[in-house]
Amino acid sequence: MNITTINTNIQSHKNELLSHPLYAKVQTIDDLRIFLENHVYAVWDFMSLLKALQSKLTCTTTPWFATANPETRYLINEIVLAEETDLTLDGRRQSHFEMYLEAMKACGAATENIERFLKNVAETKNIFVSIKKSNLPIEIKAFLDFTFQTIEQGKAHEIAAAFTFGREDLIPSMFTAILKNFQANLPHVDLSKLIYYFERHIELDADDHGPKALQMVTELCENDPLKWKEVEIVSIAALEKRIGLWNAIETQIILKEELV
Repeated sequence: MNITTINTNIQSHKNELLSHPLYAKVQTIDDLRIFLENHVYAVWDFMSLLKALQSKLTCTTTPWFATANPETRYLINEIVLAEETDLTLDGRRQSHFEMYLEAMKACGAATENIERFLKNVAETKNIFVSIKKSNLPIEIKAFLDFTFQTIEQGKAHEIAAAFTFGREDLIPSMFTAILKNFQANLPHVDLSKLIYYFERHIELDADDHGPKALQMVTELCENDPLKWKEVEIVSIAALEKRIGLWNAIETQIILKEELV
């Protein structure tokens, strides 16, 4: 098994995600705000997948010792550099999560819920307790639970699978579809920070992070058929959880429309 086989075996799930009816539902600024206020949890937990991989593949403690594979060291450190300290539209350094929060505020989307959730995570020091106690939709809870269960299990190739096939390898196509929809349906709304965020992801993931993430999976699995099978299982689960997240957002938009 290899990357080509994995892509073939998960293609139907990717097709379902990329043709999801949610994209066409985002037609007003209120729809956009609902999308942002829910999608932000995926932007945030992506950073945890990223840092979990960095912890697994590099030495982040002292005394320092070289980890086994310098290639995976390089790949993850390069991705972390841009994701955690990229340039904003006005030339400041921020993580992509912080950029997303600023874009939300510029669009008038509420950030209080995600900020309250993160405060609770810091207080409980137990992400699973915070997820369970939150008032988030069940699909978003399941999405977050899956991410942190994958991290908790601690297998680098499985974390890389969730990171790559559930996120990095998918983001260019997915965000292009979302961005086109926003531009078509909201031509008179100032979305400059949000569009910059999406375009930055498209640029980085299509040309740089996506290929690096695929190479990282290959390095981690090598010729081990069990690891490749586990990558496939985690990748499909990650896509299913993303579909669940999209379903939850679509439902909220539909319910808002019914109340009008």
